[in-house]
Amino acid sequence: MTIEKKEEKTQEKWEVQLRKGTLELVILAALQHRTLYGLELLKLLQSFKSAAITEGTLYPLLDRLKREGIVDAQWVQEGDVRPRKYYSLTTTGHHKLADLITLWRQSVFDIEFLLAHPGPDVLPVQGE
Repeated sequence: MTIEKKEEKTQEKWEVQLRKGTLELVILAALQHRTLYGLELLKLLQSFKSAAITEGTLYPLLDRLKREGIVDAQWVQEGDVRPRKYYSLTTTGHHKLADLITLWRQSVFDIEFLLAHPGPDVLPVQGE
C-alpha cells in the first residue's frame, strides 16, 4: 500500500470517528426548531459532508433517542400518501442539546487554542 493510500485511509477513519462522535448533536440540532420525518432528516444530514449517514445508522439512533425520551415520534397521515413518522425534540431533548452544545463549544475552543498556540502557553479559561 502506498503512503498516499495509507494517509487517505487514515483520514477516512478519522472522518468516520468524528461523524460518530458528533452524530447525536447533529440530529438534535436539526430537530431543535422543527419537526422532520425520517427521510427528510436523512436528506438534510446527507446535504452536509460531515454529517452524511445512511438509513441503517439514522433509524436505530432515532429509536434509541426515543427510548431515552430525547425525541418524540408521531405517525402522521398526509392525504393518500403512506403515513410518515415525524420526529421532534422533547423537553429532555432540548436540555440534552444544550449540554452537547456546551461540550462542543468547549472542545472547539480547546482545539482552536492548541492550533493557534502549540507552544508551552498556559491554557486559558473559555470566556476570558
